[in-house]
Amino acid sequence: MPKKFSALRQGTPRKSKTLGTQPQILIFDVDGVLVDVRGSYWRSALETVRYLTGKRVTYAELHQWKSKPGFNDDWSMVAAWVTTLGKRISYEEARVAFEKFYWGSGGKLGNVRNEKILVKPERIEKWARRFELNLFTGRTRQEFSFTFERWPATKHFRTIVTMDDAKKKPEPEGLQKILGERDPATALYIGDNIDDALAARNAGVPFLAVVAPDEHRYRERAARFRELGAVPLLARAKDLEKLLFVS
Repeated sequence: MPKKFSALRQGTPRKSKTLGTQPQILIFDVDGVLVDVRGSYWRSALETVRYLTGKRVTYAELHQWKSKPGFNDDWSMVAAWVTTLGKRISYEEARVAFEKFYWGSGGKLGNVRNEKILVKPERIEKWARRFELNLFTGRTRQEFSFTFERWPATKHFRTIVTMDDAKKKPEPEGLQKILGERDPATALYIGDNIDDALAARNAGVPFLAVVAPDEHRYRERAARFRELGAVPLLARAKDLEKLLFVS
């Protein structure tokens, strides 16, 4: 079952100048939204593919894979990527190899040490005074706990759904678990991946995409997010405040 924290939503949401109806419930993806994972998950994926194939691959190629549905899960992406490079491997083999780079080995901490929180706890606390906050992440519970168990802002999220709690995105089950019988239109899912957008669409939840103009293939990604109904696009998660706290 997803871990629950006490709800801290207070006050009445105000109408936004950009969002058609201001949400009562905010649901956040984690990677690329609340956490910078360029040095952890992304780096581990590249190192895993190089290790398994002996071929040098690039961040540009990684983004091409990430733009395809079904590859929010890095282990699935690595398995498919390595297979297309001529070495057929299973999902479990990709997971084992990936985790050596992500978690580390031989007593040395891996790329997980490079993760950086992108939103200050004070800002999360401010949002929590007005909205119900939740998380739906493609991380495992272990991966989530390592980074978030000591983060002061974690206590402000009412429900946290991980990869261990629901079917993988783009399946909408995680969003549905968070909402229960409540109207999906009262929520907003904030993500940065095509599978986030698809999960939101499949659940009937409005979606907001976090994608910075200086990111690789920005125009293509932005266009695809808009096709899937993302309104609006933000460069950073903290810019959400400009939409939520309007006069």
